[in-house]
Amino acid sequence: MNYWFIGIKGTGMAALACMLKDLGNEVSGSDLEKHFFTEEPLRDRNIPVFGFSPGNIKDNMHVIIGNAFLEDFPEVQAARANKTCQCMRYHEFVGQFCRKYHTVAASGSHGKTTTTGMLSCMLKEKGNTGWLIGDGDGHVAEDTEYFALEADEFRRHFLAFYPEYAIVTNVDLDHVDYFKDAADYRSAYEEFSTHVSKGIVLFGEDAEARKLKLSDKVPHYWYGLESNDDIQAVNVDERMDGMSFDVLFQGKDAGHYELPFVGHHLLLNSLGCIGIGLLLGMKPQEIEDGLSQFHGVKRRFVVEQHEDNIYIDDYAHHPTEVSVTIDTARKRFPDRKLVVIFKPHRASRVLYFADDFAKALKKADKVYLCDFTSIDDKQDGTNIDITYLQAKVPGSVVLSEDEKGAAVLAKEKPAVFLFMSSKDIYWLADLVKKQG
Repeated sequence: MNYWFIGIKGTGMAALACMLKDLGNEVSGSDLEKHFFTEEPLRDRNIPVFGFSPGNIKDNMHVIIGNAFLEDFPEVQAARANKTCQCMRYHEFVGQFCRKYHTVAASGSHGKTTTTGMLSCMLKEKGNTGWLIGDGDGHVAEDTEYFALEADEFRRHFLAFYPEYAIVTNVDLDHVDYFKDAADYRSAYEEFSTHVSKGIVLFGEDAEARKLKLSDKVPHYWYGLESNDDIQAVNVDERMDGMSFDVLFQGKDAGHYELPFVGHHLLLNSLGCIGIGLLLGMKPQEIEDGLSQFHGVKRRFVVEQHEDNIYIDDYAHHPTEVSVTIDTARKRFPDRKLVVIFKPHRASRVLYFADDFAKALKKADKVYLCDFTSIDDKQDGTNIDITYLQAKVPGSVVLSEDEKGAAVLAKEKPAVFLFMSSKDIYWLADLVKKQG
């Protein structure tokens, strides 16, 4: 097959492009010239990347369209107009691609990328496993049996997926430019539940998840730390170097687990995966062995030490994620000055959650904010800039993404520098390191 990717440097797009190349297909695509962290795997496979142009579209291409590009984008228009081309949106193609495997999908407002990464490690103990994760990581082979899939609720895209099992980490309202309210947001997950064929595992302490009217055609199980959870963690010991706990499955012993993770959110993500493992008939030791191989995913609390400073890169872009990430940094480095650098994504999200963002950010010792610059930040017409959030965080400073901004950050040394954004701002850390 000859595949053309419009927006090939996108995290999911780049991973999918590499996967199709590894299966022996001809793959190429277009994107901005700006460097993205997803480029190296494309280069390693000699996948050509061109600038955007309607002239890129040739007869008989299978065109996969990145979801950031609307129907009026010139290259999308050219592909749709060419009757010899087969065109599919990214999520539509992935939905068809995964139906040949025993697919387990991780969904939820937060934590789905990390949970998918954990699933991919655990499922390897069950059989030959592929995966497609929102951090730009993907893998598939001719002998793949199981598949761990990140299922994004953005614009209901996960409704293109039909997994055997699914995890729902939480149903915390997001994408307020599209969903009308919390009830509308829940309705997407309710419809998604009708696409799952064998079982759904949900976080029991999420109030919005408990409101879901789930399909009665598929069994569902709640996980958490409470007695009304089907998959319950008890005797929990969370430490600075790891965690341990016992699991009860519907009141019966389901094993003891020692895992090398730090942070309560990782305990919960692990518990959701354990639930899936138990439903698949895996033994506790197999589950623990698999999960223990998980060493994190790209751009999710990636820690680097340089001289007297700690640099952390994280994808957090929703107030709940920002809050949890700051809490985790405090737990990991309790005696250090914590400097947060936050670049939001989508003006509508900042407008709607401004007070929640401010409450979370105030937990840091110093806050720096970067303005919107993405192609889709203001697509819905929300017209605010970063000063709207700055006004709600006393002492916060708007930071330029350049050498001048790096020099400002360098004056905070020594510190823990926590970079948070769904966009790549971590390259600023390299500039800070070079400052005296």
